[in-house]
Amino acid sequence: LVRSGAVDVVVVDSVAALVPKAEIEGEMGDAHVGLQARLMSQALRKLTGNIKRTNCMVIFINQIRMKIGVSYGSPETTTGGNALKFYASVRLDIRRVGAVKKGEEIIGNQTRIKVVKNKMAPPFKVVDVDILYGEGISRLMELIDMATTHGLIQKAGAWYSCGDIRLGQGKDNARQYFVEHPELADDIEAKLRASMRASTGKVAVRASEDDESSPVLED
Repeated sequence: LVRSGAVDVVVVDSVAALVPKAEIEGEMGDAHVGLQARLMSQALRKLTGNIKRTNCMVIFINQIRMKIGVSYGSPETTTGGNALKFYASVRLDIRRVGAVKKGEEIIGNQTRIKVVKNKMAPPFKVVDVDILYGEGISRLMELIDMATTHGLIQKAGAWYSCGDIRLGQGKDNARQYFVEHPELADDIEAKLRASMRASTGKVAVRASEDDESSPVLED
């Protein structure tokens, strides 16, 4: 698929489910120590050049396993050996941290994403997102959270409001209000982007002023 150049994205779900041929043809209980890791290392050496040449994105989904007998440090590890960790340009640690509810009904997951490796930008950033069933990452819920943080939306108890407009009780009702009134959501997003650009500009100006005012030592 990668060599064909016919597709832009390939998703492997998951690394832990990739079964070597020797394991399929063998008997239950046969030992295949490090076989999957060796095959992954060979495959990635062959894939890397093709991925670069065809400009294709390959996404590997993996699972967490626990190391046995680890007293210090994290006992968590991923399957498939270390080669995938080394070859990957970006690695994300994605975990469910809570539930998104509508009344008593669970309609999604609160998810925390941590960038554990990034060759293209500074790593170790963390973001919390709401993933709704049947929809994916909710852009409107993210807008509500960020607008509340920057004071564009006010929260009193469970109620959300924007100026004199009451958006609803609970985040999901506020999201539904934005679904029915997309022009308000677009207006708040524009104000939010302007506010964030202004605050970023102030930080940059302050940093340049600090650099200019710092003493210069000369011999």
